Amino acid sequence: MDIQKDIRQDIRKFDAIVIGGGAAGLYTALSLAEYLSAAKGENLTERQDWKIALVTKDNLTISASDWAQGGIAAVIDKNDTIALHVNDTLQAGAGLCESEAVEVLVAQAQPQIYKLLEFGVDFDRLQDNSLALTLEAAHSRKRVLHAADATGHELVSTLAQKVLECPSIQILEGLLILDLILEADSDRCVGVTCLDLHQPNSEVIALLASVTVLATGGGAQVFSQNTNPAASTGDGVAIAWRAGAKVRDLEFVQFHPTALAIKGAPRFLISEAVRGEGAHLIDHQGDRFAFEYHPMGELAPRDVVSRAVFQHLLKTGEPTVFLDLSPIDRDRIAYRFPNIIKICQKWQIDLFSQPIPVTPAAHYCMGGIITDTWGASSIAGLYSVGESSSTGVHGANRLASNSLLECFVFGVRLAQQVSQELLNPSQPVSNLDANFPFNPSLQPTIDDSNSQNRIAEIRQELQELTWRSAGICRRAEELETAIAQILLFQEELSSLISNNRLWVETRNLTDFAYLLVKSALFRTESRGAHFRIDFPNLEIDWQAHTVIQGKQIERVILN
Repeated sequence: MDIQKDIRQDIRKFDAIVIGGGAAGLYTALSLAEYLSAAKGENLTERQDWKIALVTKDNLTISASDWAQGGIAAVIDKNDTIALHVNDTLQAGAGLCESEAVEVLVAQAQPQIYKLLEFGVDFDRLQDNSLALTLEAAHSRKRVLHAADATGHELVSTLAQKVLECPSIQILEGLLILDLILEADSDRCVGVTCLDLHQPNSEVIALLASVTVLATGGGAQVFSQNTNPAASTGDGVAIAWRAGAKVRDLEFVQFHPTALAIKGAPRFLISEAVRGEGAHLIDHQGDRFAFEYHPMGELAPRDVVSRAVFQHLLKTGEPTVFLDLSPIDRDRIAYRFPNIIKICQKWQIDLFSQPIPVTPAAHYCMGGIITDTWGASSIAGLYSVGESSSTGVHGANRLASNSLLECFVFGVRLAQQVSQELLNPSQPVSNLDANFPFNPSLQPTIDDSNSQNRIAEIRQELQELTWRSAGICRRAEELETAIAQILLFQEELSSLISNNRLWVETRNLTDFAYLLVKSALFRTESRGAHFRIDFPNLEIDWQAHTVIQGKQIERVILN
């Protein structure tokens, strides 16, 4: 079919496009609507209405944010300080945090917490009605706010309701992004191409806007063992990279040390807050083995605990270790962890009387699309926020509960910056050239069952390959073999092009895996969440970012 002709049948124009229905996308869209609405009264623009598209491939509540059990770190308590939170973040980041971004994250946290309270987010409270603060691993003070053990769900459901009530935000559910649209003369991003998942074999749709925001989350589904929803397929990073954007530090993936490990059960995350409340990590003999690997034991940084579990299982030959909640008061467990209790009961585990079997699983991607502290990428008109971005706040290893905070602090900053651009446009969306050049992802499609089965096989083989070669412990031989196989997968997928979700997500996962494995092979040291068996030491020469643009990879010294 003539896609260039067909695409012109469905071109939709907006002022801004926000892609992603998690905490980052929802909060950014709401903040942008608020800034633009406030500008009307200041006579800064003659516009009487604004059109912000919020695009999701699923419904608004299917995201990693919605799954998040952990909380939001913020300096609220009088015994805490910004300097302490900054220092904890830098320590966890193992020398790769961008100090300016960390300062912004921590210093601007409190106003966003109060904004969320204003929206109606129901954080846990003490008996005197003050906000309850929890201690989590690698934090020096109690500073983590929770909504029981379902903080992400509470946040996303509250924000989604606010979005539904906002007249300037148009929700476009079931649209799967294919690629960015770039102007030929400037390489400026002017929108995206996408498919309507509600209409199988649908034609390509073009969404045009002066501003495009990728808030698509991470890519932990690239690993066979992961705690993320199936939709976490690295879409934003892959899409931006294919368009020529710079991406950074993709080798740094946080493996959560305590994912539920029962045959047939998904790798449900058992929150770090469980250990923060006093649960012990034990082996099959009941020994608290984590202290053999780090003096902080269960409360050491996540990468340390994950490797401790991984190495201990290799040593003992056992399939799992266990989380023992018996040191925690029963009433406290019931109050703090109702969702974990429910999930464990589903799999016949009474956590009040028996320990929970756990193993590590891929959980959070620290790297992503390079942005400044206002969310701007290396491509004009393209922004990113949340897990798909790399602001530099997480460095080589994210401090617990800083990730949700990042969504809000940088989401509101992005909105502030973008609103100024929309109020003083260099090129209004109404003037965008409908004759934009574009390289469609989809050519003639192959939708026969054999091809679809092969795409599904590639996805599964890719996940297993990435887990084996670029999981908790890595070395050159496996990484080199993996890259060679990923290149073959990319080539095969290009011959199996299909306008459906399976092909699009598998393509994105394969590109994400390429970037991750290439970065892991390039960094010949061990730092933070990246551990090389063949290069086990931290090297001062590697206090630098791994940056990829196109096929080129380079080492970039920190600012």
